[in-house]
Amino acid sequence: MEFSEYSAGILVPEQVPPAELAQYFLIDARDSGQFAQGHLPGAINIEWREIVSKLGEIPTDKPILVYCNTGTLSSRASFALRLLGYNALVLQEGRNGWLARYSK
Repeated sequence: MEFSEYSAGILVPEQVPPAELAQYFLIDARDSGQFAQGHLPGAINIEWREIVSKLGEIPTDKPILVYCNTGTLSSRASFALRLLGYNALVLQEGRNGWLARYSK
């Protein structure tokens, strides 16, 4: 990880169209109230600051895509997962960016 490119571990919304969401284990890193108001299809809710304490809920056999509203908080959770050896990616621009492209 020390030699990863700047963009390593980041996906932009265009790289994750709706038909391809199922290939990822989706983690919504927002709080439960925000999750209840709407989330990406198939996502589970693990708040970003609880990610390490809930590793037992996260598979190791599938790429993980973590998102929040904009990508800021989820990048922290994704970074922690990557340090722990998970194949974790962050959705740059978060749910807001994804919805701006695909909710029309």
